[in-house]
Amino acid sequence: MKGSKKRKHDFQGMSYCEVQRANSSNQTKLQSEARKWLKENGYRNVGWPNVIELYKKIEELLDKSRFEEMSLEELFLEADRIGNKYLTPEEIQDFNQQLAQEVSEISELIDQQFPDTEIEVIDFSKGRLQRFQRKAHKR
Repeated sequence: MKGSKKRKHDFQGMSYCEVQRANSSNQTKLQSEARKWLKENGYRNVGWPNVIELYKKIEELLDKSRFEEMSLEELFLEADRIGNKYLTPEEIQDFNQQLAQEVSEISELIDQQFPDTEIEVIDFSKGRLQRFQRKAHKR
């Protein structure tokens, strides 16, 4: 047969077997209830359309579980990181200046509400320092 060539399929630069391997290894990273859900909902690791669909669903579940494990602070940092992709350096700098100003104002309000009434004295006299140095020198 002249001109009949096998057309090589790929998905995101991976061959069929590589996608299957990725699915298998990523599926082990999921919790058992998520694996059970995939099986119950007909996601299979056989056949190009099924393998690709399973790959996408596993990626979605892994992303979802990653965010569920994050603390509130980590979620805010992640949202900030994603949001910064869409800002120019000037906009980021303006935002950081505005944030620094607001933090400073909040700090002043806290100092007004909770004044530091205790006086702390630190003695840095030379006599004490010299005595310490002489002891260390004698060793």
